[in-house]
Amino acid sequence: MIEAFVLTWLGVLAAQASPGPNLVAVASVALAEGRRPATMVVAGIAAGMLVWSLGTTFGLGALVAAFPLSLLAMKLVGGGYLLFLGLRAARATWRGRSAAIRPDHGALTDGAAFRRGLLVVLTNPKAVLMWAAVATFLFGQGLGSVQVLAFGPVGALSGFAVYGTYAWLFSTGLAGRTYVRFARWVEGAFAAAFGVMGGSLILSGLREARQ
Repeated sequence: MIEAFVLTWLGVLAAQASPGPNLVAVASVALAEGRRPATMVVAGIAAGMLVWSLGTTFGLGALVAAFPLSLLAMKLVGGGYLLFLGLRAARATWRGRSAAIRPDHGALTDGAAFRRGLLVVLTNPKAVLMWAAVATFLFGQGLGSVQVLAFGPVGALSGFAVYGTYAWLFSTGLAGRTYVRFARWVEGAFAAAFGVMGGSLILSGLREARQ
């Protein structure tokens, strides 16, 4: 269980640190309005991660319990999706592409900032696909529903720490060129981590199909 959690966490950590809608939402608010509103956006993002983790765990857990062979299909589909994410991140690393981040002017209350972060995650179809792939990976490692569900808070706390750091950096004006310089390396780590997870899932599925 610990080994599966560590490998999954490394992949999720790389995904959280890489450029994307969550980072743009946090950084744009931090640039325009400061640390507190940006931190509330971060809290909303972390809450959204818990929602997707809960939904994908129970949904996939129920599916596997009812149709045991469905895990094989999910391994292949989930592994393919993780490989797709990894290859796309590798291409972004090669091209040196990063997300466009601009100040988002407009006063936000704490509640509005929290809702913005929550909606960014809940309305992003890629987020649920990623969490479904992560849950599939953990189920594929032999973990039960309770153990897979336990990873949700780990991922949410990790996200709060990562995006909270971004909120602090962008609110103090320290990001700028430093972010652009390191974003490419973060994308590279994301590509490697999800490539390993995706390849592992597909190989596991192929071995299971041959038995």
